[in-house]
Amino acid sequence: TIAYATLISGAAREDALYDIDSAKVRAEVLDLNHGLRFTPPTRVIGSDDLQVCRKADVIVVTAGAKQRPGETRLDLAGRNTEIFRDLIPAVAQLAPDSVLLVVTNPVDVLTQVALELSGFPTTRVIGSGTVLDTSRLHYLLAKYCDVAVANVHATIAGEHGDSEFALWSSASIGTVPLGRWRKSDGTTLTAAERNEIAETVKHSAYEIIQGKGATTYAVGLAVTSILDAILQDEHRILPISTLQQGEHGITDVCLSMPVVVGAGGVVRRMEVPLTGEEQRQLDASAETIRRTVDSVGF
Repeated sequence: TIAYATLISGAAREDALYDIDSAKVRAEVLDLNHGLRFTPPTRVIGSDDLQVCRKADVIVVTAGAKQRPGETRLDLAGRNTEIFRDLIPAVAQLAPDSVLLVVTNPVDVLTQVALELSGFPTTRVIGSGTVLDTSRLHYLLAKYCDVAVANVHATIAGEHGDSEFALWSSASIGTVPLGRWRKSDGTTLTAAERNEIAETVKHSAYEIIQGKGATTYAVGLAVTSILDAILQDEHRILPISTLQQGEHGITDVCLSMPVVVGAGGVVRRMEVPLTGEEQRQLDASAETIRRTVDSVGF
């Protein structure tokens, strides 16, 4: 679905798909190519030979075990780390100047694993982080506040997982701080409603996995937005997962906070104001990720 979304948007001049299943990757490439009449000009190729990724500008890593119903993203860490031990050094050698964009879960843990295995600069190893979670937050806030999704400005930060949290203190509807926005009935969003929204965002993936086996469409669109930012050098602000280097007192762990994304990955880090409670939640999220990174030997 990432390839499909990039094809429709015209994000890339060429999409190269790699899969260990030769019949599967051939079928996917054929299916995508048969729709080229209806999309911006793009070349789609694929192979079960990793050489197909040679000299790519961006390597999007989705390889890994599927999350099972009832399983958390962190439960996947050990299985997917073993896949990364072989895959990441190989793609880093084939595309040494690329940006590594990790989508495989648990994305924060595996972004850090990919960083260490690739030897790339920290700016060029990023994870999809909470970009999708933030979109889910925007969707729910738009429903509650009866506005278009594009007019919602808010961010999910921390782990892409159960310790993630909303940056309510900086959220707004248009130019109006969220705490002062009045809904159609004249009331403001209550603390209980905020908690309900945050919990719904946090558990959205589990509901989708229970119903259809995996999340697909929204993550394809979310990753394509990151690819657009990189390939078009948009300098777009996105909550991707990056290695923290002292921001908010946190070091040596990958998690999501808003950064400026452009050609080459992370263009600039931002000073995001946090309340005391938000800082506490960020610290707790960092510790959750750090424990899992330690458990897989990194």
